[in-house]
Amino acid sequence: MRYKAAMTYADFLKSPFPPAQELPELDLSGPGRFFNRELSWLGFNWRVLEEARNPKVPLLERLRFLSISATNLDEFYNVRVAGLRELAQAGNTTPAADGLTPAEQLVLIDEDARNLMNEQHQTYEALQKEMEAEDIHILNSSMLDAEDKAYLDEVFLNQVFPVLSPLAIDPAHPFPFIPNLGFSLALQLRRRADKKELKALLPIPQQIDRFVALAPRNGAVRFLPLEELVLVHLDSLFPGYAYSGHCAFQVLRDSDLEVEEEAEDLVREFEVALKRRRRGEVVRLKISTDAPDDLRKLVMNELHVNADELVAVNGLLGLADLKELVLDNRPDLLWPPFTPRVPERVQDHDGDMFAAIRQKDMLLHHPYETFDMVVRFLAQAARDPNVVAIKQTLYRTSNDSPIVSALCEAAENGKSVTALVELKARFDEAANIRQSRRLERAGAHVVYGFLNLKTHAKISTVVRREGDQLVTYTHYGTGNYHPITARIYTDLSFFTCDTVLGRDATKLFNYLSGYAQPEKLENLAISPISLKPRLLEMIKAEIAHAEAGKPAEIWAKMNSLIEPDVIDALYEASQAGVKISLVVRGICGLRPGVTGMSENIRVKSIVGRFLEHSRIVCFGNGHGLPHKKSRVYISSADWMGRNLNRRVETLVEIENPTVKAQIVSQVMAANMADVAQSWVMAPDGSFARAETTEGEFAFNCHRFFMENPSLSGRGSAGASDVPKLTHTED
Repeated sequence: MRYKAAMTYADFLKSPFPPAQELPELDLSGPGRFFNRELSWLGFNWRVLEEARNPKVPLLERLRFLSISATNLDEFYNVRVAGLRELAQAGNTTPAADGLTPAEQLVLIDEDARNLMNEQHQTYEALQKEMEAEDIHILNSSMLDAEDKAYLDEVFLNQVFPVLSPLAIDPAHPFPFIPNLGFSLALQLRRRADKKELKALLPIPQQIDRFVALAPRNGAVRFLPLEELVLVHLDSLFPGYAYSGHCAFQVLRDSDLEVEEEAEDLVREFEVALKRRRRGEVVRLKISTDAPDDLRKLVMNELHVNADELVAVNGLLGLADLKELVLDNRPDLLWPPFTPRVPERVQDHDGDMFAAIRQKDMLLHHPYETFDMVVRFLAQAARDPNVVAIKQTLYRTSNDSPIVSALCEAAENGKSVTALVELKARFDEAANIRQSRRLERAGAHVVYGFLNLKTHAKISTVVRREGDQLVTYTHYGTGNYHPITARIYTDLSFFTCDTVLGRDATKLFNYLSGYAQPEKLENLAISPISLKPRLLEMIKAEIAHAEAGKPAEIWAKMNSLIEPDVIDALYEASQAGVKISLVVRGICGLRPGVTGMSENIRVKSIVGRFLEHSRIVCFGNGHGLPHKKSRVYISSADWMGRNLNRRVETLVEIENPTVKAQIVSQVMAANMADVAQSWVMAPDGSFARAETTEGEFAFNCHRFFMENPSLSGRGSAGASDVPKLTHTED
C-alpha cells in the first residue's frame, strides 16, 4: 500500500509537530493550497479498506469493513461522481477549489477507484481463505455434491423460485429497466428442439438474502451465492433450453435528487423525485470479466454505457452484500461484546431524566453511554402530565423509530408536539416521508423547514410546568436521532435546563417553522447566519493571543474539512504561531505541515471499531490546551460549504465546568492521544498509519471510552476527576 508508518507523530498530546515540508510544484498562493475533495474522500475509503486487512481486527469485523468500503464506493458513484459527470457532459469547466475541472477530477477518480476496487477483491480473496480456516466456506456450484443439490432443490423451489422473473430479450421483449444497485444475470441459451438461440435476463431479487446457507457439515458453515443457486436451476426457469453462457452485472445510477423549486407540495414532489432516482442514468456498470463478447455489448448498448463507465470484475460482484456473513453465532470472530452504560447520575435519580438534568448539565458520549437516555428523555416527556410541549428535529432516524413513537404518544396525550422533518436527508427521504405521515396522523404539527436549506441541526426541547413556571429542558446533539447508528457512531448528547440555551433553542425552532430570522441569540450560533462568522471570529481571537505572546491553540474534531474560508483562516492562524491539532475522519482539503503556510497545523484521522462522528472545537483562549479557561463548542456541522452556508446547523458553547472538563480533558484529549487507530496526514494529502511494534503499548481512544464513564454522567464527579488516559491491554 501507499501508506507508511507515522508512529512518531500520531500522539498529538505528547509528540512534536512533524517537520514542515516544501511543495515547490504547487502554487500555494492559489488553488494548490487545497487538496481535492473527491480524492480525499477516496483516501478515507482506502483507510476503511485497510481495516479489512488489519490483523488486529477480528476476522468477521474485517469482513464488515470490506462491506462498508464497497458500500461507500457505490454511494460515492451514485452521488458525487454522478454530479461531476453531469457537469462534465454539460461542458462545465469551472474548477473546484483545488483548481481541477470536473473532467480532470473524473480522470483521477477513475484511476484511484479502479485501484481501490482491485484491492477490495484481493482483500476478499484473502479473507475468504482465513474464513475457510475457521470453517466458514463460500462455495460455488462446482463444489456441490448430490446431497447439497438435493437440499438446495427444496430451498430454490420454496424460497427463491416464487420471486424470480426470467425475462426474454427479443423484439417482442425489449430490455427491461434495471434499478440502481440492481444485480442481474445475462444469459445465452439454446432451444433444444431447434437449436435457436435465446438471450435472457434474470434480475437477482434484492428482497432475499444474497447468500444461501447450506446444511452444516462436520461443524463447517457453508454458503452459496444466490446467483450460483439460480444458475444450477436454470432448467426450472427456462425448460426446454440448454445453457451456453452468462455474465453477471450490476448498475449504479445517478441518485442525486432534483426538486422543482416552486413545488406546491414538498412531500408529493419528493415522492416523485424518489421515483426519478430509481430511473437515473447509469454512471457505472460492473460486469464479470469472463462475460461473452456479445452479452457484454448487448448490456452496454441497452444501458447506454461507454467503455469509460465499464468496470470488469474478476470475482464476486456486490461486495457490499458480504455484511450478511458477519455471523452473530461466531463471537470468537467478532469484537468482544460491549454494553453501553446507563449514566450513574440517571440511576441516582431512579431513571428520572428531568431530575438528573435539573441537578446539573449532563453530556453523554455515545455509544459508550446508551442512546436509550435520549429516547427515555422523550418517552418520559410524552407521559409526564406536567409536560406541555415538545419540539424536535428529525434528520435521520430508524424505520421503527422509538423517537417518533414517543412524539406520537405525546401528541395523542394532548401535548403540543412540533416535529421538523427534513425531507432532503439523502437516501433517507422515503423513510422520513413515512415518519411525517405517521406523526401527522397522531396529531403532531409537522414542519418541513426550508426548501433551499437542509435542516441538519439536532435539537429537542421539552417544556415542563414546575410550580408556577415553565422550564425548558433542551437536548443538543452532534448526531442523528437514530437508535441503530447510535450503537456505532461516536456522538455527544448535551442535556440542559439552562434558561439561555432553552430560549435559544426556541428561537431556532421558530425560525424553522415561521422563517423569521432569530435575533439576539445569547449562546447559540447557527448556519447559515452566524456559525461560520463565529468560527472565524474565534480563530482570529487565537491569532490575537499568539501576537500578544500568549499561548494560542486550537483543537478540533469533525468528519470533513473543505470550506475554503475556514481553511485560509487556519493557515493565517498557523503563520501567526497558533498551534492547531485536527482530528478529521474523512475529507480534508487542508494541507498540513507545509513550509510557510501550515507548519503549525497537523491532521489525523481515526478509523476503528466505532465511526467517529462528533463535531467539537476547543480554543485555548490565551491559556493553551487543555485548560479550564478554554472556550469549548459542540456542533452538528462539519466545516464544509454545505454545512456552513446551505444548511441549518448549530454551534453550542459549553460553559458548565464539569462538561467542559469532560470534553477537553477526556473526549478531545483521548482523541489527541490515540495511536492505535490513527492515520497522520502528509502535506501531499496522503495518510500514514501509526504502526506499533509487537508488545508496545498503543493508546486506543475507543478502548479508553469503553472503560471510563463520562465525567458529567457520574453521580459525584467534578471537573477535577478526569481519569488518566490509559486502558487495559488485550
